[in-house]
Amino acid sequence: MELLNSIWINTGLYQLTWGQGIMLLIGILLLFLAIVKKFEPLLLLPIGFGTILSNIPGANLAVDSGILHIFYQVGIESGAFPLIIFMGVGALTDFGPLLSNPKTLLLGAAAQFGIFTTLLGAVFLTAVGVFDFSLQDAAAIGIIGGADGPTSIYVASKLSPELLGAIAVASYSYMALVPLIQPPIMRALTTKKERQIEMVQLRHVSKTEKIVFPIMFLILIALLLPDAAPLLGMFAFGNLMKESGVVDRLSDTVQNALINIVTIFLGLAVGSKLMADSFLRFDTIGILLLGMFAFAIGTACGLLMAKIINLFSKNKINPLIGSAGVSAVPMAARVTNKVGLEANPNNFLLMHAMGPNVAGVIGSAIAAGIMIQFLG
Repeated sequence: MELLNSIWINTGLYQLTWGQGIMLLIGILLLFLAIVKKFEPLLLLPIGFGTILSNIPGANLAVDSGILHIFYQVGIESGAFPLIIFMGVGALTDFGPLLSNPKTLLLGAAAQFGIFTTLLGAVFLTAVGVFDFSLQDAAAIGIIGGADGPTSIYVASKLSPELLGAIAVASYSYMALVPLIQPPIMRALTTKKERQIEMVQLRHVSKTEKIVFPIMFLILIALLLPDAAPLLGMFAFGNLMKESGVVDRLSDTVQNALINIVTIFLGLAVGSKLMADSFLRFDTIGILLLGMFAFAIGTACGLLMAKIINLFSKNKINPLIGSAGVSAVPMAARVTNKVGLEANPNNFLLMHAMGPNVAGVIGSAIAAGIMIQFLG
């Protein structure tokens, strides 16, 4: 009888707490969203599975010498995984649309207002006693508004590691929900006539321009804001490998094998931070709500900036492309194109929207550098 009792006490069923039970269900929900709904499956699937593994009682996979904790220490605590993914994103990026229409850089910059607005909002809610976020927590939450998963994880790992799991889940969830979140905001802030604006064909961008640009923007920004150098450096390096045309094997590896391998370990490592004691808190609700607010404000600011530019521009731009100023590449640009086609069947905005979309990636990295420099 004592032997049976000893066996029972050592089972996960006996040790299971209500919080771990809820987190196991949340892990299953993330898997459902990834597999059935196809919401950012490349990240939500490993994050969901990592959540299940980290909440199995007695397994201790996400603490001490557990394998998930090792993944976290090696890849996220060091900042390596988000930076490697940024290198892969750089290798997949085409700066042509941005260089052919430099005005779209302003749209990407405007979309970052969501980050700083949410930071102030989190500070205000803490001041009035609704939540209990430090200034570093508020900055890490605000970066969700950039709709850039790797940047959100990188900033959270530097400023607010204990909130990393909730911030990562919010960031990637909202990236997946771009087709649902953005169109109502786009229609509310633009008229049908504005949505019907057809844009002129983009000029051809030379190979030399594409090679010089990542080098120049990295040097200029890094000299002014050194803390942005890690993210922008990896992004520029990945892009230079692609555009130079002399290291095709390396570029192909970064675009495919390397980014896929790191994505697996990144997702599992993020899942290790979704343990019941750190996720099932009232503050998590605040993170999810503030993240949604940040994303909505970023979308709105991009649209409004496009309308302001049109007041002073002879060649009108379709304000819809301003919504692509968030960093959800290329999802936001595709949504812009879809809404544009609904208003005008001859309105092909995809390549035009890629300009602010790429600018948004740069903008979110700069915002991250500012946060880390002043609050890290």
